[in-house]
Amino acid sequence: QVQLVESGGGLVQAGGSLRLSCVASGRTFSIINMGWYRQAPGKQRELVATITRGTSTTYADSVKGRFTISRDNAKNTVYLQMNSLKPEDTAVYYCNANGYLGEFWGQGTQVTVSS
Repeated sequence: QVQLVESGGGLVQAGGSLRLSCVASGRTFSIINMGWYRQAPGKQRELVATITRGTSTTYADSVKGRFTISRDNAKNTVYLQMNSLKPEDTAVYYCNANGYLGEFWGQGTQVTVSS
């Protein structure tokens, strides 16, 4: 199996920046894609950004130009650099990995953006 541990969440003012990290352990050889999702109170979980093993990326329209996903395959780590944060970015952010062994999720890290 694969274990995912996120870090880097916190409280920031609007316009500020945060960098999330997610370290994968276990059968990391099986991972193909990694990504970040978020869930705000009362809302469904939504995709934020994904990155393939070959570092092709996709982004939600709401974060394009503000967030950047990156991946260090040697460290089994995926990052999410979040700039120009808005109050509507407030949510629990979850790391996701999928591949030959299925899909795995981290425990989530809270991001709160104050206005």
